Amino acid sequence: MNTFGSNSASPLAGFGGGDGLLGLSQRLPPANLEAEQALLGALLANNKAYERVSEFLAADHFADVVHGRIFAAIQRRIEAGHLADAVTLRAEFEHSGLLDEVGGSAYLGQLLTAMVGVINAGEYGRVIHDAWLRRQLVDLGEVMVNRAFGAEPELDGKLQMESAEQALFDLSRAGESGGGFVSFERALSTAVQHAEKAFSNPGGVAGLSTGLRDLDAKLGGLHPSDLLIMAGRPGMGKTALAVKVAFGGARAILREAKEKDPNSVPRGGVAIFSLEMSCDQLATRLLSEESRISGDRIRRGEISQRDFDKFLEVSRELQQLPLFIDDTPAITISALRTRCRRLQRTKGLNLIIVDYLQLMRPAAGSKPENRVQEISQITQGLKAIAKELSVPVIALSQLSRAVEQREDKRPQLSDLRESGSIEQDADVVMFIYRDEYYLQQRQPKELTFDNPQKFSEAVEKWQKDMEDAHNKAELIVSKQRHGPTGTIRLFFEAEFTRFGDLDTQHDGGYGD
Repeated sequence: MNTFGSNSASPLAGFGGGDGLLGLSQRLPPANLEAEQALLGALLANNKAYERVSEFLAADHFADVVHGRIFAAIQRRIEAGHLADAVTLRAEFEHSGLLDEVGGSAYLGQLLTAMVGVINAGEYGRVIHDAWLRRQLVDLGEVMVNRAFGAEPELDGKLQMESAEQALFDLSRAGESGGGFVSFERALSTAVQHAEKAFSNPGGVAGLSTGLRDLDAKLGGLHPSDLLIMAGRPGMGKTALAVKVAFGGARAILREAKEKDPNSVPRGGVAIFSLEMSCDQLATRLLSEESRISGDRIRRGEISQRDFDKFLEVSRELQQLPLFIDDTPAITISALRTRCRRLQRTKGLNLIIVDYLQLMRPAAGSKPENRVQEISQITQGLKAIAKELSVPVIALSQLSRAVEQREDKRPQLSDLRESGSIEQDADVVMFIYRDEYYLQQRQPKELTFDNPQKFSEAVEKWQKDMEDAHNKAELIVSKQRHGPTGTIRLFFEAEFTRFGDLDTQHDGGYGD
């Protein structure tokens, strides 16, 4: 049976020393058996000690399996409202046939002699938890070494680093013993600060502005820690709208910085992860929107000197915007997290945009069973990044073809690909819909009509519908955790793939 003793050697002590990896492999894993015995003795002597360790300590954290079983039994009885002491535990272990495995009645009595006071129980619990964390780090280091020596040939060096970072991140989240209650006074103070910001800003926008008046009014701007999904069928303009929001957010950051000091460089910015388009294609699209010169004409060089001068003038204005583009294809969630952390540390970060969700990959080394589970890992990862960095994250998403089978092709939540996890993890879900896109495909053809009169009437109706839908788009907010849902009407110029505010005061409507 166990004897009183401890081993608290550092798991990293072997690195850099003369023993090298051989010296490290000969060391015992970090543990403190004396602390485990003392804590269990305190719990058996006074069940109130459990309150000091219940939030962060689990049976798996004990180095000795027997101690873990005893702690689990104590935990089970206390949480059921029953007494947990040497007598009741002996009866429970006898009934389950495990008494001999935990050292018998003698060992339960021996634990009582090692007890510490209730006041010290929390400190001993943290010592046990810390030893568990260091054992996990040793295991993680062993996996890293084995992979580096070629244990998993499919993982190259870069993927191994991403996998190790993801494992460290997961361990840091599992090992968190913080959190807990926040006083209502503090929560109220934060809420009042947000309300004050909304009150002082034009239009009542508390979060980061999107650059779109009606969208800001519906959402109150983009709020920290929120995951927003922007979805649509191909050709609806998802990327164009995301670029518009990125531009609006970057302009708001720049404007706020210049109001404080005209010569200052803004602390903060917008990160765009463009998995589908290259950074120069994205820059060309932004230039096309702002200069109002067709991107197709820019690519072919079919522009006049006047257009080119305007193009250069707009590019100089855009250079000041705190926009950062990463066009790494099929980026993993762990690589995205690393780059966002670095950007926040060096330049500041206010908004993350991912274009688009289905092109991302889960953490390196993880092997989801199916596509739904893979997407679930990605959306959970994006939500975790939003909370960890306290910034809004906008992720674009494809829709399933179910939309095309309906008469009314306006998207619904059920149309999201792998919709369960996306809908569950998102704070806001928005759909982009343009009636004009589908009307163009329904142009009447004379061969399908039996007489010219019916064909003429059909063409007249189609032309009227096209006129009504021209340069108009709908942004359907189908889910908003903190506010109302509904439809926002937007202006859309197909030539420049440009979204703007819709002027509803005049016939036809014009963008901003």
